[in-house]
Amino acid sequence: MDYKQAYEKLERYEQQHVLKYYDELTAEQQQVLLAQIEAADFENLKYCKDNTTNLRGKITPLAAMQLEEIEKNRKRYTETGLEAIRKGEVAAVLLAGGMGTRLGSDEPKGMYNIGITKEVFIFQRLIENMMEVVRQADAWIHLFVMTSDKNHEMTTAFFKEKGYFGYKEEYVHFFVQDMVPASDYNGKVYMEEKGKIAMSPNGNGGWFSSMYKEGLLEVVREAGIEWLNVFAVDNVLQRIADPCFVGATIANNCVAGAKVVKKVSPDERVGALCLEDGRPSIVEYYELTDEMKAAKDEQGRPAYDFGVILNYLFKESMLEEIVDGQLPLHIVEKKIPCLDEEGNCVEPEAPNGYKYETLVLDMIHQVDNCLPYEVERSREFAPIKNPTGIDSVESARELCRLNGIEL
Repeated sequence: MDYKQAYEKLERYEQQHVLKYYDELTAEQQQVLLAQIEAADFENLKYCKDNTTNLRGKITPLAAMQLEEIEKNRKRYTETGLEAIRKGEVAAVLLAGGMGTRLGSDEPKGMYNIGITKEVFIFQRLIENMMEVVRQADAWIHLFVMTSDKNHEMTTAFFKEKGYFGYKEEYVHFFVQDMVPASDYNGKVYMEEKGKIAMSPNGNGGWFSSMYKEGLLEVVREAGIEWLNVFAVDNVLQRIADPCFVGATIANNCVAGAKVVKKVSPDERVGALCLEDGRPSIVEYYELTDEMKAAKDEQGRPAYDFGVILNYLFKESMLEEIVDGQLPLHIVEKKIPCLDEEGNCVEPEAPNGYKYETLVLDMIHQVDNCLPYEVERSREFAPIKNPTGIDSVESARELCRLNGIEL
């Protein structure tokens, strides 16, 4: 893309100020900026004045498949799942774009060491969990790892240094999450530097579109992958490509599944799987009304009693349909480092604009049906969000100990 083409693109979106300092840049910096303009999607910015992401349809309960029912059918579901894994139809997608900032680390979150008597990294725990299924199925599972612009090089180097923790290297595929421009409150793109647009990750809902843009759907198609199990980096106990979960989703003719846990209280900060206008959806904890918290199912139990843990299974063909559409856009007010009117770098002390994100939970509302699949909290839910307290390194270590995992 040359200067004229860049200007024409920016003009279409009323963002010509991006080239304000173009003449002050070196030839190399100019090329970097032009490439950034060519790759940038400015379409999201038009939504900033018309944010309708908080509008919801009619919310009604969606019953979960609970532990008792799963146990009755475990053998059948597990065999169905193992058959799909052995055929190469199941793959996993690890969302690992975050940094360990809240844990006091300046490295990728997955590189955080939770060990006590030896080194045990978050990435290592997840790979060890996957290896259990590999051994059970006697078949390798493709693992796609989504990194970010900030942590890609560190993450890939770390996996290589650690020998992929025993996982087969040819089955691990890294890709970088898409970035989108950040803006002021009027939808004008911020400049991080004179030759660099302020960008931010497009949210965890962008994982499949990011895979698509990096050409990894070719790997998916060539391998005959039909199911993708997407999961977050911070839960060190979760089972990935779980044969029983995969088999239950297939056996119940669902195109998606979501692992859920019984909530410790109606106010627990986890989203609940539900129906929205008759389609599967997720209602966030802060959207639950007092009426919904008090609602009961046919057995007299709380109707919204199961929370999602960001471990979803999707039929790959459905994802290809979703990626052709537009997921709801979440516009988040943030502090965005930027240039002021005089071209000086500013670190704002208060929010000064918007970042634009899509969320994986919104993908659930795009599919025809979804199986809420209960798992035991103490065996599969040990998220690490804080150094101490609830959902912390401390609580995860204790849960690992209770599950016989040596740290």
